[in-house]
Amino acid sequence: VQLQASGGGLVQVGGSLRLFCAASGSISSISVMGWYRQAPGKQRELVATVTRGGGTNSADSVKGRFTISRENANAKITVYLQMTSLKPEDTAVYYCKALTPNRNYWGQGTEVTVSS
Repeated sequence: VQLQASGGGLVQVGGSLRLFCAASGSISSISVMGWYRQAPGKQRELVATVTRGGGTNSADSVKGRFTISRENANAKITVYLQMTSLKPEDTAVYYCKALTPNRNYWGQGTEVTVSS
C-alpha cells in the first residue's frame, strides 16, 4: 500500500482547506483510513477515520468543523478531509494512515498552518 497525501498550506483563522490522501497498491486489504496530526512539541493524535463501509469517527476537537470521506475509483482509494472554521490550534503536520490486517501504513505528512 502506498499513500500520497496533499492539500496542506497556509490559511487564515476561520478559513478552509481540503486534504487529500490517495491509496494505491493492495487497497482491497485496507479496512480503515484516517487522518492524524502532530503539532510541534506534541504527540500525534487522531483527527478522523473512515471505514470501508463509510462509517466515520472524529476527535471532539474537530467535530462540526472537519468532515472525512472516501472514494473508490480507478484502482485507488482517495480519502478527503474537509476542514472548515480553522483555528490556530489546528496548525500541525497532518498524516494519512491506512489499516490492514497485517500492518498499518503512513503517508508523508502535509503541513497545515493557520495564521491569526
